[in-house]
Amino acid sequence: MSRIGKLPITVPTGVDISVDKDNAVTVKGPRGSLTTQVDRDIAVAVEDGTLTVTRPTEQKRHKAMHGLYRSLINNMVVGVSNGFTKQLELVGVGYKATLAGTTLELALGYSHNVYIALPKEVTATAVTEKGKNPIVTLTSIDNQLLGQVAAKIRSLRKVEPYKGKGVRFVGEIIRRKAGKTASK
Repeated sequence: MSRIGKLPITVPTGVDISVDKDNAVTVKGPRGSLTTQVDRDIAVAVEDGTLTVTRPTEQKRHKAMHGLYRSLINNMVVGVSNGFTKQLELVGVGYKATLAGTTLELALGYSHNVYIALPKEVTATAVTEKGKNPIVTLTSIDNQLLGQVAAKIRSLRKVEPYKGKGVRFVGEIIRRKAGKTASK
């Protein structure tokens, strides 16, 4: 049995979960509503404030989907009740981030600024303190979409291993390389 798939999901107060006949799971909470389509072979049951995900057989396909859908539904429950946050740090001389409405403007050392139109489900804040690196904070109820947007921003200037310049997650540890040594 899948160690993740067999764990029950406790539904917090204020969160409503419904499963329709097409096996679409809808989770409504104080922060919003999310819906996902679950494979027709996987059974989702809600009873007494807990949600359980079960699989019909021990086939490899069913085993793979069992833990996946349990994790997706758990992320939906956590998202509509608490929300998710990711912080990105811009490390480099002259790197800046400004927010104008739903457009994030980044100065990442290129000859031009990079503009990113954020989805309406993702909100962002850009903080720049004197003597510190700019930090972009992304928040959303949808963990998948939040991770995708954060990965897109991070891919605009990947962290290089010699000086450590680029866009990284706050707290991320970068493996540094020694570089060249001067010859005598």
